[in-house]
Amino acid sequence: MRADRLVSLVLLLRQRGRLTADTLARELEVSTRTVLRDIEALSAAGVPVYAERGRHGGFALLPGFRTELTGLNHDETLALLAAGPGRGEQMFGLGPALASAMRKVVDALPESHQAAASDAAQRILVDPETDLLSRRPVMDQVPGTTMIEVRRAVLSGRKLRIHYAATGRAPQWRTVDPIGLVTVRDRGYLLATRSGADRTYRLSRVLAAEELPEPAQRPNRVDLDRIWQDRSARFLAGGDHVTALVRVAPARREELLGTVLAVRAEDPDTDGWPRLEVTFQDARHAEWALWRLGTDAEALAPQSLRSALHDLAVTLAARYGAQLS
Repeated sequence: MRADRLVSLVLLLRQRGRLTADTLARELEVSTRTVLRDIEALSAAGVPVYAERGRHGGFALLPGFRTELTGLNHDETLALLAAGPGRGEQMFGLGPALASAMRKVVDALPESHQAAASDAAQRILVDPETDLLSRRPVMDQVPGTTMIEVRRAVLSGRKLRIHYAATGRAPQWRTVDPIGLVTVRDRGYLLATRSGADRTYRLSRVLAAEELPEPAQRPNRVDLDRIWQDRSARFLAGGDHVTALVRVAPARREELLGTVLAVRAEDPDTDGWPRLEVTFQDARHAEWALWRLGTDAEALAPQSLRSALHDLAVTLAARYGAQLS
């Protein structure tokens, strides 16, 4: 909405000082022409914004002008600034809204505290894009227009029509009653019901979406955490899943956890290596996940998994042994 954009423009000028029209356009994700029209609208409304010509020119506010946004203390502001840069907002198409909200959060502080809060937020990093091994997570990508329709239906409580591409099947249109949105390990899911039956849809597989005028059939109150746990339990109980007992070197524990579907139990071993009862998608997934850890992991059960890894090791040793001889 234009009103929100005008507020964001004022906050940008307050917090950063003089900015060019091109810079403002990039920050607000609009055209330069739109920025110039917004500047004229602010001036007409009495906001003291003025233009400076020349090589280092741009737009600025008269010194001392501030907006009236109050109600947050220093720790509340710091918590929001630290948590804000996460990737969940991108998953649900809320990145621009978050950037605008963060500008308002900073402006809500007294001037004497703004610099301290901004500096403190720079010293706290939550969920960086790469880990210590320089591995980048692969985030699900959802078209913005599709995500807007999905999010709107979830929040308004209306039925949703989606063009969904299930694994191994041709895309089909289906009408669902949306319940909520969940993000897990950079993957987004739509929790819904279809003809009264529970359904969980991967957002990256929603090719198109349309909010319908009919109200969704769903309860007024919802506990998404409980629903997600219930559906996860049912998911893990079905299919060709393999549950294994694994010893793993402490330094590789997180790497293992990044590949499994679930951790059912964990106990320390006598030699310091934790024992974990974990679930894999299937036998092939289990073999791949443990083989890549080399001697830093050992499958203790089931015997079929141990035998498969043993046979693979023997085959590989024979191949390279023949070359060396």
